Amino acid sequence: MKKSTATLVQRIPWVLVVFVAALTIPWVGNRYDTFLATQIAISALFAMSLNLLLGTTGLVSFGHVAYFGIGSYVCGILMKTYAVPFAIALPAAAAGGALGALVFGFFCVRLTKIYFAMLTLAFSQIVWAICFKWNDVTGGDQGLPDVPYPDLGWMLSIPLLSDLRIAEQFYVLTLIVVMLSLAAIRRITASPFGLMLTTIRENPERAASIGLNVRGYELAAFVIAGGFAGIAGALFGIFNRGVFADFVYWPKSAEVMIMTILGGIDHFWGPVVGATTLVLLNQAITSYTEYWPLALGVILLTLLFVFPGGIVGGLTTGLAWLRRKAGGRAGA
Repeated sequence: MKKSTATLVQRIPWVLVVFVAALTIPWVGNRYDTFLATQIAISALFAMSLNLLLGTTGLVSFGHVAYFGIGSYVCGILMKTYAVPFAIALPAAAAGGALGALVFGFFCVRLTKIYFAMLTLAFSQIVWAICFKWNDVTGGDQGLPDVPYPDLGWMLSIPLLSDLRIAEQFYVLTLIVVMLSLAAIRRITASPFGLMLTTIRENPERAASIGLNVRGYELAAFVIAGGFAGIAGALFGIFNRGVFADFVYWPKSAEVMIMTILGGIDHFWGPVVGATTLVLLNQAITSYTEYWPLALGVILLTLLFVFPGGIVGGLTTGLAWLRRKAGGRAGA
């Protein structure tokens, strides 16, 4: 009975379930709820892209924000400067993030552990310096303000969507893009390629001894993660109504790292839960105190001590303990 119940739970299309639940927010909530939901959706995709490296492949990247920033600048420049449609700018942002990851990853995967992590940080700082100084293209320290919303006229012919405001229509578009990306990441991690990445994470020396091209697989994971980070960056630039050099600065990498670890790197939905938790905590604390970084740090440390395997890992362990407890009582 337990086995059949677990199998049934696994067969539920959770990405679709989450999508349908999140889709109701513009109708059941207010503008602020939609604003937060958009930020959470984009942050969740960004954290999920990092977890392809951190949780699936075992690569600690401190410079993942570089591909997020490249994607946001590519999309912002194309849409604002050249009036390129969103349908072209978004794939271009993904390609830009993937290309940046390919170039940087080619050098990074040759190193291991702390040297790998520091090299990723160094490359992200190079990207930040370029974005901050290249005034003619990136706008320098002024950035690219007033990035336009995509043309969402096609939503006017769809019942219910035609009555939404432009920001709410963009939320629906963002949700569609994010959920399609999560479904793709789910398929990748469950594929033979994903299993090879997990094998490399567990024991790269043994993986190499059985003939796996460890560097090749790590570089492939780097490129895929960079592409999804580029998509998240493109969406965030439009959501923020501008692209700025701060998008590429190193604290953004620390933020997405916290999201991923907080939710649980060993669980698919961990980064989504971590992103949701961090965004909501940040919004709640800033409304009460000007010392919100201190309060947020204390809360995050407490959560990480209470849930060393992340929030999802802690909940999973707790539920397993309750099942064992209930099974023992039933047996008695």
